[in-house]
Amino acid sequence: MRGLTGKSVIVTGASSGIGRATAARLLEEGAQVLGADLSPSADRPASDGSSDAWAFIRVDVSDESSVAAMVAEGVSLFGRIDGVVNAAGVAGGGAVHMVDAAEWRRVIDVNLFGTFLVAKHVITQMLGQELVDGARGSVVTIASIEGIEGTAGGSAYSASKGGVVILTKNMAIDYAGRGIRVNSVCPGFIDTPMTANIFGLDGMETPRHDIIKEHKLGRFGEPEEIASAACFLLSSDASFVTGHSLIVDGGYTAGRDHGVTEMLGLAGP
Repeated sequence: MRGLTGKSVIVTGASSGIGRATAARLLEEGAQVLGADLSPSADRPASDGSSDAWAFIRVDVSDESSVAAMVAEGVSLFGRIDGVVNAAGVAGGGAVHMVDAAEWRRVIDVNLFGTFLVAKHVITQMLGQELVDGARGSVVTIASIEGIEGTAGGSAYSASKGGVVILTKNMAIDYAGRGIRVNSVCPGFIDTPMTANIFGLDGMETPRHDIIKEHKLGRFGEPEEIASAACFLLSSDASFVTGHSLIVDGGYTAGRDHGVTEMLGLAGP
């Protein structure tokens, strides 16, 4: 992708799943990456990029002082912040009458409030930077198809991701004139440790089967497929893209099938 070589990017949630895959792809594209996660440490993601281009910091995205320290570390290492991918997130939900208030706050604090804090401090830094090729930076949030449409039992998670979608659009409007693009990626169900934990619960075998079937490509997505979308939005290949929610879901939100493709002989290879 054009315009990523030598760029400095912060990736939250970099210890696993989408965040780790995104960090690896950025390194392959020649970017410098500060990975951040709540876990105490993370090894450098496997990639063909320079070993000098990777650093890691522990961060709690729901704590403002921790986020501020993360951004300060990025500036100390790289001199400026050209991009951020906010992939830190947690699962949680249930029918609302069953959700404990503390659990609701936990999900909102990480997924939505954390996205706000990361964007706040990264954008503050970007606003003070010089323009490079007409741009000061690019912000990518990781939302979800559950921020686009409802899912049974989604409640807190869906609410948090829906908030990320509209927050992203608002930020795109606010900062476009200052050379900062802001976009979101809305993944379908992706084969990550978080997803495995959900579908590993007792009784989730049938929902898992049905959800896979609703992905028209017939499978869960891979973290690397979301990473490629995030890197595109960061890159200069997306220089005229802002305020967009890029759905990467294997056709999940395209519409319902109801067995018609099978009736038409179009299901399967």
